Amino acid sequence: MATTGITPAPADGTSVRTAPQLVVQVIDDAPDTLGFLIDALESAGYSVLVARSGEAALETLQWVTPDAILLDAMMPGLDGFETCRRIKLLPERVHIPVIFMTALSETAHIVTAFDRGGVDYVVKPVKIDEVLARLSAHMRNARVSRLARQAVDVAGLGVLMLDAHCRVAWQSPKAAAWLNEFVVPGATVDLFRTLASQFESSGCTTWPLGQRGGEELVMHWIGSSGLGESMTLLQLRPVAASRVRSADLTRREAEVLSWLAKGKTNRDIADILGMSPRTVNKHLEHVYAKLGVETRTSAAAVLSRELDHSTF
Repeated sequence: MATTGITPAPADGTSVRTAPQLVVQVIDDAPDTLGFLIDALESAGYSVLVARSGEAALETLQWVTPDAILLDAMMPGLDGFETCRRIKLLPERVHIPVIFMTALSETAHIVTAFDRGGVDYVVKPVKIDEVLARLSAHMRNARVSRLARQAVDVAGLGVLMLDAHCRVAWQSPKAAAWLNEFVVPGATVDLFRTLASQFESSGCTTWPLGQRGGEELVMHWIGSSGLGESMTLLQLRPVAASRVRSADLTRREAEVLSWLAKGKTNRDIADILGMSPRTVNKHLEHVYAKLGVETRTSAAAVLSRELDHSTF
């Protein structure tokens, strides 16, 4: 492991600020064979941590956060693929870029590496200049991404990235904590698939995910962010906040709900608004979904309650 030297203070007494060393964790069951790589990393200014197994690496990650991980795919016990998968399950470590290093070069192995959360793949014997270039690029990208997402967390929102199959591709610490509190564990994929379908069919961009006490967790659908991923923002707010206003009802949907709350039947509403009863029913389906209710009575109650409190 590299040691950090101490820069002596100038003679004039002014303080010197030095940038903290970036930390790279190398996970390999035979690190002695990678001595030249470790030496090159240290010569490039990195502090290097070495773990000889996936289990040891996961234990180390409980108390240290490296800026990047170089991971051997083939190891006894936990192999690199499973180690990476488990690293990506750690909310506070999921942002760390993992670069696989292995002699395996078949397409299936490369696909597995990316599927488990790796950001890059280099084939042994590694080329030092190539590894250093890739490492620098991925750490820079991870830092920019992390700072942007942390800024959103600071603003009171959580960031949730979903892949093409509506699985969590990345989540900020705040989003992870909220999902763990408000959504049943193991139900997120089915829930997000249903919401993605409803977002697309109804045009709604905000949806409630759950309530706890006097607060509710809502999802704001942002849309595609590239690479087959979609971005959403999570917000925790008082339940008393206007559900009707935040439901993003269209003008027609709001009109239908207004007449529904006044006790009008679908046929009455159709005659008043000049549309067919079938169209009224379709609007109501969207209203129910956006308000998170299942019946016309519940929808009417939501509007009536908010009108009573002058929140609409």
